[in-house]
Amino acid sequence: MIAFNEAEINSLAIHRVGSKADNEYMILAEQTTNLSDENLRTLLKTFFLSPLQKTSEVFRLQTDGNEDTPIFNLATDIFEHQDRFLAHSKSFAQALYQLADQAKYKAGELYIAYFSGIQLEGEELEAIGLFKSEQKETFLRLNPQQQGFELDYESNAINLHKLDRACLIFNTEKDAGYKVLATENGSKDTSLWKDDFLKLKVRNDNFQQTQAIIGLYKNFVSEKLDEEFEVERTDKIDLLNRSMKYFKEKDSFDMDEFANEVIANEQGIALFKDYKSAFEQEFDQNIADSFDISEAAVKKQSKVFKSILKLDKNFHVYIHGNKEFIVKEFDEEKGMNCYKLYFREEA
Repeated sequence: MIAFNEAEINSLAIHRVGSKADNEYMILAEQTTNLSDENLRTLLKTFFLSPLQKTSEVFRLQTDGNEDTPIFNLATDIFEHQDRFLAHSKSFAQALYQLADQAKYKAGELYIAYFSGIQLEGEELEAIGLFKSEQKETFLRLNPQQQGFELDYESNAINLHKLDRACLIFNTEKDAGYKVLATENGSKDTSLWKDDFLKLKVRNDNFQQTQAIIGLYKNFVSEKLDEEFEVERTDKIDLLNRSMKYFKEKDSFDMDEFANEVIANEQGIALFKDYKSAFEQEFDQNIADSFDISEAAVKKQSKVFKSILKLDKNFHVYIHGNKEFIVKEFDEEKGMNCYKLYFREEA
């Protein structure tokens, strides 16, 4: 998604945003960080950007242009007036500190960086980075001495491979809310960073549309079908495999074509369309009935499609297609269910 081999950190400000619950305050830097050491710049670039390298979903900032959208307003002013970078970096910290009384908030350092030369979706762009480190660790230091080594340690140090939260706001498509990448390391609750602080919204493009409809169909097959029909596990796997085959072979999605080719059952088709409508209404997210299929989204979603039939703890059967070659029966003699697998030759 992003490439940062040619990226440069033009400016960096570091602030400490404490926890209100622990009666901690903010420590705001009065000057930007000295980046004259080339090795330090390289380490920081890897520290900040590596967590975002595998992030494929692009978000947008809320763009109402009022006090409820401080991140968008601050980013816009920095892009237009880079001499205000330090002052606005403090405002980012203050905006985060307003959330510091929540139980899920953790104190830590907030890094605000200005980048140039980052490539996103094939376009070289400038970007504002917001990064937060919370976890501290202890590291050993070995100092060579005349007769051996002196052993020392550094406590409350930051692991360069464990950045907790990261965000990049790219200076492109301002009217739509910029392109934004965001991630969190191992956090199950992303509401404080992505929703409360950054106020992100989903980018409603082909990638998101493709990802949404594949995810929706997967949930429909896995959960909704059982409420209306008795569906064998092999039939569910077949439905999922057929849907993935559709998305891998087609250039564009058409709801009626997909329903007829993949579901191929009038009752099932009606149920899926109702399920889609209910989802759109509940989550206020429109999924178009036709759009160009995103290859990147298909590749991402295919990783979570399971075509494995698990039989007790003895066997796992991988089903990739041709469901008619696997037949479920009951063995009266053994008193157990069984499957017959038909094949022409062993691989």
